[in-house]
Amino acid sequence: MRATSTSLPLDGAVIVAAPEADPLEAFVAQDLADDLKRLGLRTATKGSVQIWIGTAGRHPAIDAAGLDLSKLKGCWECFQIALLRNPAPGVKQALVLVGADRRGTAYGVYTLSQALGVSPWHWWADVAPLKRGPLHVSVSEPVHDGPAVKYRGLFINDEDWGLQPWAANTFEPEAGNIGPRTYEQVFRLLLRLKANTLWPAMHQVSGAFNANPRNAELAQRYGIVMGSSHAEPMLRNNVSEWKAPADQYNYATHAEQVRDYWTERLKTNGRYESLFTLGMRGIHDSGMQGGGTVAEKQALLNRLIADQRELLAKHVGDPAQLPQVFVPYKEVLPLLPGLALPDDVTLVWPDDNFGYLRQFPDAAQAKRSGGSGVYYHLSYLGAPLSYLWLSTTPPALVAEEMGRAFDAGVQRLWMANAGDIKPHEVNLSHWFDLAWNPAAVRAQGQQAYLADLAQRLFGIAEIGSIWDGYYRLNFERRPEHLQFHLPGERMKRSGMTAAAINERLTRFAQLLAALDAVRPRIAAEQRAGFFQLVEYPLRASALANERFFALERYATTLERNPAGARAFAAQAVRADQRLKALTARYNTGRWAGILAEEPADGLWTSYRQQAPLLPAPGLGGRAPDALGDLACAAADLARLPLVEPIAPLLRVADTEGWRRVPGLGRGDGVLVAQQPGATLTLEAPASDANCLRVHVLPTYPLTAGEPWQADVKVDGQTHALRWLRGTQDAAWAQGVLANRLSASLTLPERATGPLRLQLLAGQRDLMFDGAELLPGACR
Repeated sequence: MRATSTSLPLDGAVIVAAPEADPLEAFVAQDLADDLKRLGLRTATKGSVQIWIGTAGRHPAIDAAGLDLSKLKGCWECFQIALLRNPAPGVKQALVLVGADRRGTAYGVYTLSQALGVSPWHWWADVAPLKRGPLHVSVSEPVHDGPAVKYRGLFINDEDWGLQPWAANTFEPEAGNIGPRTYEQVFRLLLRLKANTLWPAMHQVSGAFNANPRNAELAQRYGIVMGSSHAEPMLRNNVSEWKAPADQYNYATHAEQVRDYWTERLKTNGRYESLFTLGMRGIHDSGMQGGGTVAEKQALLNRLIADQRELLAKHVGDPAQLPQVFVPYKEVLPLLPGLALPDDVTLVWPDDNFGYLRQFPDAAQAKRSGGSGVYYHLSYLGAPLSYLWLSTTPPALVAEEMGRAFDAGVQRLWMANAGDIKPHEVNLSHWFDLAWNPAAVRAQGQQAYLADLAQRLFGIAEIGSIWDGYYRLNFERRPEHLQFHLPGERMKRSGMTAAAINERLTRFAQLLAALDAVRPRIAAEQRAGFFQLVEYPLRASALANERFFALERYATTLERNPAGARAFAAQAVRADQRLKALTARYNTGRWAGILAEEPADGLWTSYRQQAPLLPAPGLGGRAPDALGDLACAAADLARLPLVEPIAPLLRVADTEGWRRVPGLGRGDGVLVAQQPGATLTLEAPASDANCLRVHVLPTYPLTAGEPWQADVKVDGQTHALRWLRGTQDAAWAQGVLANRLSASLTLPERATGPLRLQLLAGQRDLMFDGAELLPGACR
């Protein structure tokens, strides 16, 4: 802000940390000085205007200033910001950044940095600060803040195609891997995002986090709580660290050997702040060995969890006082009812790997002293098709699912699997903002949140609309899912009409035009960040869509219209060449090797889409002008015919008991039932169509195992609709790829004329995503 009679000028201020500051407190004090330098400001070693940084009870000047710090007492990671006048001899003004603990102090410092315009992504995405000249701070009343979720974490997973090759070859070649210098930058990013927990990279290519003791030492210095994934109990990386034959990683047959293996890690890392994963799965994301029947597996898990707790008691401390988690992921979730899980262990509920939470705590589970957590995917390597390239999970979906979880009492741990860190900057910003203050972020909604984030990062709120459109389009079909058959199945076309394809590509073209319109307003020093966070994701997904549909049109028209097919072939080749050039641009300079287009290689082909097979040049696949206007995003897509939006045959006339969530589904957003019996009224003009198809999002009901259900009332009769929500079955596979489940009903014979019907939700949280009438009886 500009200067006022009561504001504190930051230029030339003295930063004062505690004489015996914790290493984290000393670091963030220096980091604030560096942030002020990034803003073009100076710091001094002496002066009457000061910034005091420290933790309550450990900073003499703060403790003697007479501030009311009662709100900080016992408040996990809370901080307070206040402005004092004449608080000490020779000090005219002091801006106080005080934490309840050392991480609280850090979050207070970075709250100030962000308010001044220094982005958490200044290092990881080259987002330069918005320099605004001399800066002043005014605090009329002390600001107090703290997190709603206790542990807020990131899981670095599927790092094979981005973070690992970049770290090994570009950033940290001396380590040849993701080493201490890389992890140090990860820790710094987490602090700026107000995160506090990390599950480190764990694939074979990366080796083990604890193979280099410096990694854990740095985590402790930066106040980051280290844990390990659902498949890595007791801080062990089984892929790299289990040296015995794989069949001996079996607690039923080699319990003593496995216990010794766990003990070794507890002895080396027990002195650090850690989050201990209990239980056991296979060596690498596979089912646990040992135990035959369900009851035998439950008994084995109960025994080994009890033994793990004994090891913790012996080598670390009282298990009742140590943070521990149990993640019933995949095959473990059905075993949960027969487990005697200690009450103080945090029960971490998994999603289905595509952003839909499989289960929520019931009333008894919500009362556990260890609380509940969530393990959530923003990126995934697995069936039915992976999504490893771009970050396309809509913030609206994350807010809805995590909001349901938070309301059900899931407030102890939120862990996001983001694959690599890049290109997930926007999603990770939203994830950690949501975990810190769910009420505020949920109230904003997707579009307002993205506009606010765009304003914070680039000073241009309109960029939020580009992001919003990007998420909406890619929610309908991710670029990694532009394949309508699964691996091992016969090839299947998209089934989309020419009008629907043109409408989709036209929407991409409109977003690209908006991108071109805003780009000239981006300051020179921010263009790199703009390219990484805004331009590349949109252009890459648009080009991937153009390439796919051009290839599909080429294949379907070659025999009947060879000349037209050759034009489609050239269009596909041109889109591919422009996409390759854009990706090469991303992978230049300091980010060489950080991003790989999906699929990046021939590994894991059983759940990755096929690489596009481009036509040979002799079949028309030539695009000599492909790179002719690469600076213009609007030139990415070939000229498209103007098409009218496809109007639905069924119109929603009344929405009693439903709320709209923009950013999800098709059209203006989904409608969410707020209670059982919530009623939608649907109308259609006169038509001989009598197959009613109703679409919902593939979420899970609050009651585990139930199908989604609704009743349709038409012409005085009631008909039942059911959407089966299985796990890992064919309906689930197609549902998560299209982000839509459909159920059909053949309407009874009726007189011609307009149709009016009612849809009554069977449960709360059913997400209605439109309905349509199709000719004839339903097949």
